[in-house]
Amino acid sequence: MTGSLPRVIAVIVTYNRQQLLAEALGAVLAQTRAPDAVIVVDNASTDGTAAAVRGRFPGVRLVALDANYGGAGGFACGMDLALRDGADLIWVMDDDTVPEPGALAAALAARADYPGPPPVLVASRVLWTDGREHPMNTPRPRPFARAAARAAAAGIGCVPVRSASFVSLLVDAAECRARGLPVADFFLWNDDFEFTTRMLRGRVGLLCPASVVVHKTRTFGGTDADPGERFYYEVRNKIWTLRGRSLAPLERVVYGAATVRRWGRTYARSADRGTLRGCLARGLAAGLRSGPRPNDEVLPPVDGTLDPAAAAGR
Repeated sequence: MTGSLPRVIAVIVTYNRQQLLAEALGAVLAQTRAPDAVIVVDNASTDGTAAAVRGRFPGVRLVALDANYGGAGGFACGMDLALRDGADLIWVMDDDTVPEPGALAAALAARADYPGPPPVLVASRVLWTDGREHPMNTPRPRPFARAAARAAAAGIGCVPVRSASFVSLLVDAAECRARGLPVADFFLWNDDFEFTTRMLRGRVGLLCPASVVVHKTRTFGGTDADPGERFYYEVRNKIWTLRGRSLAPLERVVYGAATVRRWGRTYARSADRGTLRGCLARGLAAGLRSGPRPNDEVLPPVDGTLDPAAAAGR
């Protein structure tokens, strides 16, 4: 830490969203309490994203990967670099997330004001472009939370959570060092669920409604919207999570049942059920026959100095 202030590093993962990323970066850099550093991980975008970041945001540390490693790989890479750069807290978000000016300050205040050990995670309140609560990637309240825990969170205007998403999440770096990075082999979907449930097993996490971000997805909807071929990752990765150690035995039963219900809704609403049936079969087979590979087998080595052009402009 610098004095009594934590070193906060923001990590944003992007892929072919140059304009949205520029808006997100502008909002991050304009925070009332700005992060101490910003890392952008570009998953080999083809729309000129890397050049745009270098040109418009020279102080941002750019990691231009050689291929698309998905959100999971991008966050694993970026968070690893943040840890190597001495982060106390890591603020992770998607490239279509636009935080309101006080989003980071509110999350930091909630963490500092909590009457107990500092929360491992603080998640933001997520709105859609029209101001409605966004149903996608909504943090899950902690089931069966003790009355004292609920009261402690309520006293600072927050809610205890069992999981959260990478839409906007403040992560304790020390706990990340102890419990591990996101699993890169997930590629996309459920990487944030697995990571946050692993981090929060036996620990405190909060939803902070005062920390507000706008999630600029193309459409308004939840995770049961018709996913097409991506349903393979939902199935495989959820099986990997249920087989892992991030959930207690009873939680595996509860979340497993909820997953089956959601898959049923997804299938019932789909206009291409044949694709979903194929993805379900392949995802179940992959999830049951194997497990995720270690990150160092999935990701390329990344120099700790990051992108030379970004480092020089810092």
